[in-house]
Amino acid sequence: MTTELHERGLAMRKKVLGAAQVEQTYKSVDKFTAPFQEVVNEYVWGAVWARPGLETRTRCLLTIGMLTALNRPNEVKTHMRAALDNGVTREEIMETLLQANVYCGAPAAVEAFRCMREVFAAIDAAPAK
Repeated sequence: MTTELHERGLAMRKKVLGAAQVEQTYKSVDKFTAPFQEVVNEYVWGAVWARPGLETRTRCLLTIGMLTALNRPNEVKTHMRAALDNGVTREEIMETLLQANVYCGAPAAVEAFRCMREVFAAIDAAPAK
């Protein structure tokens, strides 16, 4: 049974990450990971990301900074792509990583800058839409 919070979260998740990304995630959901996906949709995307207090692009930049601090390169790349799709500029991502360098340390920032270059190169190499 889905709740209103779940539906709101799923809609926000698709808005931020893109429907294709979310659908790809759901292809690998099974009975053991389904409860986790429910929590992610309801709490992360429905209760927090969908709140009116911050613009989506601000949440995107904060998320990139925090994932940099946690040294989670796969999630950093996912959220960099999402940020670009939600109006964040490449320069704003770079500035976020410079800020993260000061507060999270150079090793975390080095990895995040590596992720940034990968994401930008993949976007630049992709055929125009």
